[in-house]
Amino acid sequence: MTATALDREISAVVRSGSCSGCGACCQLDGGLSMALDGQGYARPVRRADAPQPTEGPDARAAKRFRSVCPGVQVTAVRAPGAVRHPTMGPALAAWRAWATDAEVRHSGSSGGVLTALAGWLAERGDVPQVVAAAPAPVDPRRTVSVRIQSRADALASSGSRYGPVSNAGAPSALDPEGAFVGKPCEASAVRALAATGGQDAPLILSFFCAGTPSQWATDDLVHELGVRRDTRVTALRYRGDGWPGRFSARTEDGTEVSASYHESWGQHLGRTVQWRCKICPDGVGESSDISAADLWATDDRGYPEFEESAGISALLARTERGRRIVEQAVQDGVIQVEPIELADLAAVQPLQRRRRQTLLGRTAAARLAGRRPPRYRGFHLLRLALGNPLVTLRTARGTYSRVRRDNQRGGTKPEPPAPTQSAGGSTT
Repeated sequence: MTATALDREISAVVRSGSCSGCGACCQLDGGLSMALDGQGYARPVRRADAPQPTEGPDARAAKRFRSVCPGVQVTAVRAPGAVRHPTMGPALAAWRAWATDAEVRHSGSSGGVLTALAGWLAERGDVPQVVAAAPAPVDPRRTVSVRIQSRADALASSGSRYGPVSNAGAPSALDPEGAFVGKPCEASAVRALAATGGQDAPLILSFFCAGTPSQWATDDLVHELGVRRDTRVTALRYRGDGWPGRFSARTEDGTEVSASYHESWGQHLGRTVQWRCKICPDGVGESSDISAADLWATDDRGYPEFEESAGISALLARTERGRRIVEQAVQDGVIQVEPIELADLAAVQPLQRRRRQTLLGRTAAARLAGRRPPRYRGFHLLRLALGNPLVTLRTARGTYSRVRRDNQRGGTKPEPPAPTQSAGGSTT
């Protein structure tokens, strides 16, 4: 099969390591689908039985791809009336928040606010469905896109999913009457797809994300906890059922294994985060209408503590639409909120602060070492880099050495994560 113009654009992004696996390209060409590659990350592939697109539609798809793919470019959103924090992004309002339903709060990753909002929106009829992510029914070690249409659906998809999923490619992701829950890169792609397609975007909900680990890291962790690889797993949770909650898996014979959040993310999953996530300009969901995050308690050094407690989220209204939704949810008794300052949230999100502050040095070094990063506009990366030039320089040197070494090996090698990072998931 002859490579199309869109195929060539996609191939360049994948070869550079800039693909986030969001699935947006599948909205541009029905012959594309997402599949796990050899490293365990979601990547676009052209189906063998797919018809060859004609020249005109293919050229238009390739042009649109260059505007929507977060592996090509990401532009910071300028929401009217929003105050822009240098690392937390734009917000019209910010709160401490949690679900008033005790079951939802306990089941969610941190306070259950996105779970509560998703179930509430679907059940009260504001949207026909909410696109989100959930464990795959046949093998819950895998993560799939789902449509939430009830509180029960929302509970079934609660808790973070630290594995590859491509929500931006879901069939209902662009429904302007619907709602969408996804990683920041997916939120960016969905908003750009709507804009370039000349339609209204769905209500977009996102969360603070530290990146997507390899699927093989999940499989390996389950195995290391004592489950044979050929044993059928019937349930798997990365977090939730408490805050932050434990990684847990249950097999068909009733055996249960688990690991703490620090063990599962810090020592296993986080070490395999894909390269594109390490150079992400927006781990905080700037393109969404509403963003949620863990609002950790911190120790004397300012690092998050992971002691189990009742979940508390930070909730940001990025747009006026998002603020109206939050205020209505509070009025309907779905969530409870208390105002916070963005600086207080930034203080307990050291990974997000550091990643953005050092991003210019990292991307510049990667380019010098022969790897093409995406273009980022409107994030004031130069200003942030100049605020701490020594750290930026050290980061650049380390990145340059790693990229050169990885290029010689013919691939990218995962870096150890920061001990304080919090990864992304489906609903919180």
